[in-house]
Amino acid sequence: MTHRGRHRRRRRSRALRATLTGAALALTAAATMISASQAEVADGPGGLKRLTASADATRLGLTERQVPRRWLGRLSASMGSPVDVRTVLASADRTLRPTDDCTDAERESLPIAPAATRAYCWDGADTSGWSPGAVTTSADADDDGRWGADQVILSAWSRDDTATGRRMTRVSFVDADGTGRPRYTSVLLVLPVDGGRDYRPLASPVSGMVWYQDKLLVTAGAGDRNALYAYDLDRIQRTTADTDTVGRVTGGWSAGGHRYVLPAVASYEADDSPGAGRPDVLSLDRGTTPDSLVAGESVPVDDDRPSRLWRYSLSTAPDRTGLPATDPTGRAGAREVYETGARGIRGVLSHRAAGTDRTEWYLGGTAGSPDGRGTLWRTDLDGARATECGADRSHLCWSGEPGSLSYSPRTGEVWSQSGRTLFALPLDAVDGALG
Repeated sequence: MTHRGRHRRRRRSRALRATLTGAALALTAAATMISASQAEVADGPGGLKRLTASADATRLGLTERQVPRRWLGRLSASMGSPVDVRTVLASADRTLRPTDDCTDAERESLPIAPAATRAYCWDGADTSGWSPGAVTTSADADDDGRWGADQVILSAWSRDDTATGRRMTRVSFVDADGTGRPRYTSVLLVLPVDGGRDYRPLASPVSGMVWYQDKLLVTAGAGDRNALYAYDLDRIQRTTADTDTVGRVTGGWSAGGHRYVLPAVASYEADDSPGAGRPDVLSLDRGTTPDSLVAGESVPVDDDRPSRLWRYSLSTAPDRTGLPATDPTGRAGAREVYETGARGIRGVLSHRAAGTDRTEWYLGGTAGSPDGRGTLWRTDLDGARATECGADRSHLCWSGEPGSLSYSPRTGEVWSQSGRTLFALPLDAVDGALG
């Protein structure tokens, strides 16, 4: 049976369950109490402002550049046949820790309100020196919440590699089926070079990431001329040498100690004109027709300009699965562009409640507070409200290091990451915590 055939099969979810104990919750709440002076945040961002001028959408458009198929074919011919996600999960050699085994500092990074209902901490030795990035799950990949038979969480990490003098970025594949101690392994993101005769590491941190159908779409940092990269999860390649080098080595292929690499299949270049923007945060919205890639920029907290939020339509063409829709010139145009007064955005969701025509946007980000704790806003054209906690009704209730947001329509959960802590909570609980 083909990989694509498996991933479309609908099977009853066997969601992993790791219930947080009352003691852990109490410890989290106690450790994260903030004083009244820290609890004050700036005035709310107000409602969204729709930008209707075509120039606003044009500035946010991206130009697609496909990696030549002969490059990818040459790489596969040299490295061997690609492997699938299930093969990667079967080789998982690291374990996430349940909440009870997390340190006090790790538990402190969890949201205060709403509280996480599932949480895990990453292997400290494995993630030492690596900075956490965005999170996406198999609920983005397919609407049954699974990739084939598997429930999977993907988490991006980056670090500066002293051996090569470059930044490296990897994605950890978590087997999220049926255990309180999920296992994972990591795959290095790379870019084919020299006509597919070699590859180099992706040298950008990943602050936004969406797994849609068979493609993984990731943001690139401001130092990269491209705004997005696309990866094909049917093209994971095995390495053959365990060295610090990334790329071709004598007698084989290496990835800085990783057993797998994932080569990019396309890139998306942002304009360099005044007012042009590039996505800093990403998520998937299945409530639009067609499905859309939700994007936003992260304007610094101390900047006085508004942040922009927008969408790219995702392609419905059979030969462009998982990629943004483009016009005949290869241009992915932005649609539904908005401005918001929220700044320091680290995560975005756009969600339309069942049975309504009202779309609400959830924005998680830093509030510039002394302890680094963030705020979670829900905003639309009429206004904005933040989750509240404590006797002083503080808005500093979100995770300690706010990260990306990924929503699962099947379970109603939102997944995010804060430092070395991966957690989930119901979107209904977020609405319940709004002041």
